[in-house]
Amino acid sequence: MTSSPDPVGTTHPRLAARRGGTAGTWWSKAVLRSVEEAAYSATDLRRGRALARAGSVGSITVSEGRAVAAVSEGQDAFTVEVTVPVLDDTDAAAFTELVAAEAGRIAALMAGQLPLALVESMEEAGVELLPYGGELGSACTCDAWLDPCPHALAVLTQLGWLIQVDPFVLTHLRGLSRDRVLRDLHRIGRPSGSAAPLAAESLGDSTASGDPDRLDDLLVAEDAAARAAQLLELESPFDPI
Repeated sequence: MTSSPDPVGTTHPRLAARRGGTAGTWWSKAVLRSVEEAAYSATDLRRGRALARAGSVGSITVSEGRAVAAVSEGQDAFTVEVTVPVLDDTDAAAFTELVAAEAGRIAALMAGQLPLALVESMEEAGVELLPYGGELGSACTCDAWLDPCPHALAVLTQLGWLIQVDPFVLTHLRGLSRDRVLRDLHRIGRPSGSAAPLAAESLGDSTASGDPDRLDDLLVAEDAAARAAQLLELESPFDPI
């Protein structure tokens, strides 16, 4: 059983054209490797990457299990939808518990980091957060018979770039939006250790307790700080793979 889909989603602004590069985080490289696995040929992959780097992908709207964007090529424009399987309720609950299980994990996510130890713990629990090539589906209004077509590969490539800056883009695709993660952490918060202390630690407040209102204030403050940091980072574009 899975939770009801997010009907609105989050729209990420169009990324400007940029030159190629080799920089990247370990998790964004893992996502982009899955894009490589999904491609039918190196030619399609190069064409998709060229479209992504040229800024031909419009704003991307991410919701639970899917992302939608327009891709322009020459005088034509196409609508692309890419899909990723969402975590079922059991795996989603396991994700929340594992984030809350160790101090600093939610702070890392809010700061745009995806702890390797968290992903390894999820894999040990049988929960796959990072997708593999066979999980990436797509549909495009172009006449290509391949799935994914170069336009879909362009969108998937830019999703990898977005995930590099904000791992919550990845969790959202898996069915766990930022707001849902924070809400679920708030729900399981308890005085004995998990969510409240790790939120307090990241803000340098050693006096916080497991009080729900206090935890909520801390998470909201972290969220605001993280969003501000991401806006600053977007002002200086990184070099994607």
